[in-house]
Amino acid sequence: MPGAIVIVLVLLVFPIIVGLSTVVIAAVLGHLLWKDGEARHAGSELLDTNI
Repeated sequence: MPGAIVIVLVLLVFPIIVGLSTVVIAAVLGHLLWKDGEARHAGSELLDTNI
């Protein structure tokens, strides 16, 4: 019986962990790409128009 409870808990928690990990990966990737864009176009006058 304890094994069944553990399996049910893992099946309930696993999608939450996967979802949160993909959110973290997307945030880190977005931040790194934003920093790269800022560095590549450091002297551009178009950066002033960014919000």
